[in-house]
Amino acid sequence: MLRHVFALASVAVLALAFTPAFAEDTKPGTHEGKVVKAEAGKLTMTDKEGKKEHTHVIPATAKVTCDGKECKVEDLKPGSTVKVTTEKKEDKLVVISVEAKKAD
Repeated sequence: MLRHVFALASVAVLALAFTPAFAEDTKPGTHEGKVVKAEAGKLTMTDKEGKKEHTHVIPATAKVTCDGKECKVEDLKPGSTVKVTTEKKEDKLVVISVEAKKAD
């Protein structure tokens, strides 16, 4: 019995050790990447490595910021870094915020 408890505790410690850590300001449902194209109500972006292009519908209720200041989706420039946060609402993932920063 004691051997099983020890084995289970070891597995738990290993699981915690290899769980990816999120940055302090990153919530579940948040991902970062680069802007490819932005137009009213739509954002096309890649992942951080510039791969896996995908598009988000940006509702009018989403908070959009450019370098910390309120802006519109259309103001996002290609190549800028972007952090998109989504939330599940009525069985759908909905974008609630978009934070963009100028490309370095």
